[in-house]
Amino acid sequence: MIGERIMTRKLIFNPEGDREASKRKIVMGNPTNILELNEIKYGWAFELYKTMGFTNFWIPEEIQMLEDKKQYETSLTDYEKRAYELVLSFLIALDSFQVDMLKDFGRMVTAPEVEMAITAQEFQESVHAYSYQFILESVVDPIKADEVYNYWREDDRLLERNKVVAELYNEFIRKPTEENFIKAVIGNYILESLYFYSGFAFFYTLGRQGKMTNTVQQIKYINRDELTHVTLFRNMILTLKKENPELFTPEVVNWIREYFKYAVDQEIKWGQYVTQNQILGINDALIERYIKYLGNLRITQIGFEPLYPEVTDNPMKWIDEFRKINNTKTDFFQRKPQTYTKSSELRW
Repeated sequence: MIGERIMTRKLIFNPEGDREASKRKIVMGNPTNILELNEIKYGWAFELYKTMGFTNFWIPEEIQMLEDKKQYETSLTDYEKRAYELVLSFLIALDSFQVDMLKDFGRMVTAPEVEMAITAQEFQESVHAYSYQFILESVVDPIKADEVYNYWREDDRLLERNKVVAELYNEFIRKPTEENFIKAVIGNYILESLYFYSGFAFFYTLGRQGKMTNTVQQIKYINRDELTHVTLFRNMILTLKKENPELFTPEVVNWIREYFKYAVDQEIKWGQYVTQNQILGINDALIERYIKYLGNLRITQIGFEPLYPEVTDNPMKWIDEFRKINNTKTDFFQRKPQTYTKSSELRW
């Protein structure tokens, strides 16, 4: 039965595999597993690999955090401190899951240029994890840093969030069927394109007020990286729909829409729980409309109808401008980024 078939990882070396780029597929191809790059089928994947691996490389220590430590101790309200710590704790979990799960995606992908892009993403996720550690060791004392890492043990909301995010991945690991693979890919896309963004919005709200600006600079670099990750999995989903349309049964398509709605609802509740309607510049109503706007954007970018027709505008347009890095605009709100990094333009 379609969808229930078990997927098997590709062989390390397959002498009977196909060399021709024209025969490559995202999954279920027949590769030699030699990274032959003299011919490229998925140019978008190879360009993303080069962007992630070479152009967007950054080092957390390049951003000095001393001023943030002073502000954390003297300028943040108790609500801002709580939100700062909770958001970091959740982001740490998300990137931790990605570092591990991307390996499983890579084992199933049968096009070398796509696997290379996934590998570059995995490296970036580990940089993000290190960035959060660097932020914590720079801003809070070691006892508080340890508490932040372990908030999921004490905070039931955070524990539930972690479980929900990880469950799709765990289902594929337990039972690697074709349907579970598609669901895990959708889960990855939602994680990258939705689950980070109420947290990012909180940090940008602080930064707009001149608070924790060095933490915000770290987040800007992370946000820039996430755009490439969103683009990678968006293109993978669109290609899978063309190459393997039989995997997108009416049941799966319905699941995608319902899971998107669930994800939007969970992210709204999380953002509101984190901020407690007590952060200057952001409130419960803004969070709800912003996440619904993102939900519409993300689901339409993979070829489905919007979930919330009543939400047509971004209610926090200032974020779009605020995310600039050294006059470089990482514009994930528009269909095609205008400029992406120092000299490269990412088209999608």
